[in-house]
Amino acid sequence: MEDLMNPSHHVDKVINRQSKEDILKNRLRLKTTIECVRWITYQACAFRGHDESLDSKNRGNFIEMVKHTAKFNDEVAGVVLENAPGNAKYTSPKIQKEILNILANKVRKKIREEVGHAAFCILVDESQDTSNREQMAIVVRFVDNDGFLRERFFDIVWVEDTIASTLQKEIKKVLDLHELCIDKMRGQGYDGASNMLGAWNGLQELFLKDCPYAFYVHCFAHQLQLALVSASKEVATIWLFFSSLNSIVNVIRASPKRHIELQVAQSMNIVELLIAGE
Repeated sequence: MEDLMNPSHHVDKVINRQSKEDILKNRLRLKTTIECVRWITYQACAFRGHDESLDSKNRGNFIEMVKHTAKFNDEVAGVVLENAPGNAKYTSPKIQKEILNILANKVRKKIREEVGHAAFCILVDESQDTSNREQMAIVVRFVDNDGFLRERFFDIVWVEDTIASTLQKEIKKVLDLHELCIDKMRGQGYDGASNMLGAWNGLQELFLKDCPYAFYVHCFAHQLQLALVSASKEVATIWLFFSSLNSIVNVIRASPKRHIELQVAQSMNIVELLIAGE
């Protein structure tokens, strides 16, 4: 009867009060996750650990960063990790990637504002990642409003293959998405591979058809690399080392079985070093 007579104890008031508390806790939990993701990203550190279980001594940079933050803030400690509800921890890889994607879009938006209506150049290179997927990196080069030359890493895109037409399609997709007109392109910088350099069906020629002012320049970093490779071939010990290394890598990568054997050997070596205290 007393509860019914007291409006502050009515069921709807209690539910609303609990909902507000949950909202504040969720916001603090998510804010902690965002700040940890931001810091790890700025430091260019890996997020995931090999073992993120509760019994692990090192649960990876992200989880350890959240734990470290909680040590110095009791409010954070009360809402994160084991103190968070099972359906709203905000620590899963999917959540981490979603936050990373939001931050990346903000960075790209800022770069796009820097470019403005100015002409620009693109620098492109592709390479395989550790999972043997082709990744294409795109860098935008431009002169800002203050007259300073800027180079900004703009995007990295997965491509099915390295055919010139495929690369052009993906580059166009990125540029169109951020309203960077091909007509404003005044330069292209690639390596000397045939799919890039080709005068008939190379990537540079395909872009020249769309914009005749997008002149091609052979990437100076690749030129330096070619010069170093050529010079090192004259030194017998260096040539023997890299030729042997190349053969070893090809032998290991050609067979999944050999790859597994190498991993097992490395694991055993690590165990021996741990036992020896090294």
